Amino acid sequence: MKNENNNENISEANANSLDYSEKKNNPGKILVIFLGIILVVFVSSGMGAIFGFLASKGGAQFLTNFKKEQSETEIVKQKIIQEDSAVIEVVKKSTPAVVSIVITKDVPKIQNFRRFDNFFNPFEFYFGPEDYYSNEDSGETKKQTIGGGTGFFITPDGMIVTNRHVVDDSSADYTIVANDEKEYPAKVLAIDPNNDIAILKIEGENYPILELGDSDAIQIGQTVIAIGNSLGEFSNTVSRGIISGLQRDLTAGNGLRQTEKLNNIIQTDAAINPGNSGGPLLDINGQVIGINVAIAENAQNIGFAIPIEQVKKNIDQVKKTGKISTPYLGVRYVLIDEYLQKENDLPYNYGALVARGNKITDLAVLPGSPADKAGIVENDIILEIEGKKINSGKEKQDLSEIISQYSAGDEITLKIWHKGDEKNIEVKLAERK
Repeated sequence: MKNENNNENISEANANSLDYSEKKNNPGKILVIFLGIILVVFVSSGMGAIFGFLASKGGAQFLTNFKKEQSETEIVKQKIIQEDSAVIEVVKKSTPAVVSIVITKDVPKIQNFRRFDNFFNPFEFYFGPEDYYSNEDSGETKKQTIGGGTGFFITPDGMIVTNRHVVDDSSADYTIVANDEKEYPAKVLAIDPNNDIAILKIEGENYPILELGDSDAIQIGQTVIAIGNSLGEFSNTVSRGIISGLQRDLTAGNGLRQTEKLNNIIQTDAAINPGNSGGPLLDINGQVIGINVAIAENAQNIGFAIPIEQVKKNIDQVKKTGKISTPYLGVRYVLIDEYLQKENDLPYNYGALVARGNKITDLAVLPGSPADKAGIVENDIILEIEGKKINSGKEKQDLSEIISQYSAGDEITLKIWHKGDEKNIEVKLAERK
């Protein structure tokens, strides 16, 4: 029995000895336990302080501000998502109605052209046919692509709007490439001699069309989307921007030394490139508010579009009669301002002075014209048309712009200064041939 007890005591002693040995040989465990206790105390204290702060007045304000910041961030994100979604929807809806216009022509084999349209811009730079590399003529010709532009359907039966300068070569052929890559020969149906607008026609039916908006209601800063055949190669290229300016006036030119005055047009920073001529400028609802017409070379994102309100009359005329009928008065004139009044001792600082051009053939009044029949002569001043004052100030109203609002055959009243006297005369507008 003693031996057994002794053995038990020895065993217990050995166990205690081993336990003590393990503690002695593993001080890390003690350190871990100690640090754990400190961490628990620290976290408990910190959480207590945080909960105490949040329970206070300052804490409540902090929570309110935090929630407000989070809410505002979510609203901004949501607005961005909504705006992007709106643009995406406009593109999906509108793209099928936008077409590419390919210009081809039989040219001597020695001649070379760039595949850009005669894209107007206000600084006399252009994207038109290159100069011929040689004057030699072998007598052989080949069909060659010499330009490209853009248009869009306005009727389900294939009527298309574009720029006049895209299709002004009567010896060229025009092919419409639809969104599904199908090609159709196009006929130039009508051209506006006063504005850079033309209407084409292809055979077929059930084409998707774009809805025309109200360009008189647009505002600077609103989002716009341009779609076009950029560089004559990248069809249905989409760019997004804002309206940068309204009622801009500029003189645009192309490589053939042709110039054209564009009045009251839209300026945008949406990227517009050669080939976009005739393409739609859309608002966020997908309505056409303008027709892309020009860019400023050597500038950053300065493009221009013709307001759709200037085009609607043409479209209605072509739908009804198959042609564009343009009224004309038949005078050559210069708008009067304070400088012109002072230099020429004129009685008015507004109005249109009937004057000759630089050439002998540039007559002040065209013989047989409505103005000639009404008795208007050189040096007369046209002051008003149907009560609308002609002026060149901030609220500019040009004579030709006012006349364009009427139709051939309309009788209008002009207030003029004629040989020292003011008087009203009746004029019946004629159709420009």
